[in-house]
Amino acid sequence: MGFQQGLSGLNAASKNLDVIGHNIANANTTGFKSSRADFAEMVASAIGSASGQTSGIGVNVASVSQQFRQGAISTTGNSLDIAINGNGFFIVRQPDGSTAYTRAGNFGLDKAGNLKTVSGDNVMGYLVDPTTGKPMAGATPVPLSFPTGQPIPAKQTGKVNVELNLDARATVAAGDPTATPPIEATPRATYGTSLNVYDSLGTAIPVHLYFEKDAATNTWTIYNQLDDPTATPPVTATPIGTAVFDTSGKLTGVTGNAPATAAGTALTFNVAGSGGSSTPFPVAFDLGGMTQFGTKFAVSNLKQDGYTAGVMTGVNVSKDGSIVATYSNGVTRTEAQLALAAFTNTQGLASVGDNKWVATADSGPALNGSAQSGTFGSLQAGALEESNVDLTAELVNMMTAQRSYQANAQTIKTQDQVFSTLVNLR
Repeated sequence: MGFQQGLSGLNAASKNLDVIGHNIANANTTGFKSSRADFAEMVASAIGSASGQTSGIGVNVASVSQQFRQGAISTTGNSLDIAINGNGFFIVRQPDGSTAYTRAGNFGLDKAGNLKTVSGDNVMGYLVDPTTGKPMAGATPVPLSFPTGQPIPAKQTGKVNVELNLDARATVAAGDPTATPPIEATPRATYGTSLNVYDSLGTAIPVHLYFEKDAATNTWTIYNQLDDPTATPPVTATPIGTAVFDTSGKLTGVTGNAPATAAGTALTFNVAGSGGSSTPFPVAFDLGGMTQFGTKFAVSNLKQDGYTAGVMTGVNVSKDGSIVATYSNGVTRTEAQLALAAFTNTQGLASVGDNKWVATADSGPALNGSAQSGTFGSLQAGALEESNVDLTAELVNMMTAQRSYQANAQTIKTQDQVFSTLVNLR
């Protein structure tokens, strides 16, 4: 028995206590991953012993390995708190421009609208393709930011989808005074609807559609205004198109009058904008959703693609990491998508503090992607991943490490007593 073995045991037990203490201290740290001290035997000689035996000289800490098992997920109610359920790391850019990775999703917006971690790092993600409106997940991740301090510009209406039913039982709008009993004319406003469209300045412009039953079978004339005999001079509305239905009540085609168009499902006419905007502007009304059934007149849907200017009022994150912003003008649209990274060997990541890791030669390069794709897990908004430290197990480990420390100290004490006995021999 020698001092070397006991001393190495004390050092190993001390380092083990350091690891356990670090785990316990971070039992409530968001996204923290616990560590474990791995021990290895030390020998004086591995080969060349005549007896085939080796002389043990103690123990050392071979490594401190991180345990990347999933932590529990707890809800917070904050829409910018995001938890990863499964594989993956959030990608962040540190103030010095370097890239790091974290599992802590307690994010927030600064006054400039940048999405950042609690330690001030920029959260990385993918921008939206302006053509498709979908995130460009194959692109290089960039720092995410949102227009919190300035409104999004207005969008001029270009298309309106119309879905309604015209009553097939309606009489001809002109009426028939010669019939017995006489059939009165049907006011144009009887089968009418309206909605607001937006000009280039975002000003709401009311637009009306009126339908009059023609004498021709299953045919309706379309107007965008009423007659006004009180105006000076009096106004007589001009039809803007005609809609024809088949015997089963389905629309067979719409023809336009100004400008004249061939039969289709769309009817385009100019709308007068507000002062200062580009006026007039064309709006295409898709009437493909119209029917003519023997039920009362009913409008089921009027949807237009324009909007006025608006400021951001909220942000939500979907399971695939898509960040959906809500604006005061009622617009809800995808602004970006959070980027995730994975590694061939997560044990090879190097911890740099603040709940972050950096890639090393052992971990391999980062494999970028997005949630719910490939091997990546899903995201849960309004929640955080808790520390994966098992506090009960750590307390038991601490008692075991303490016993080990005491036992190794006892071997040193015993060796000292043996030396004392030898020195005192007479």
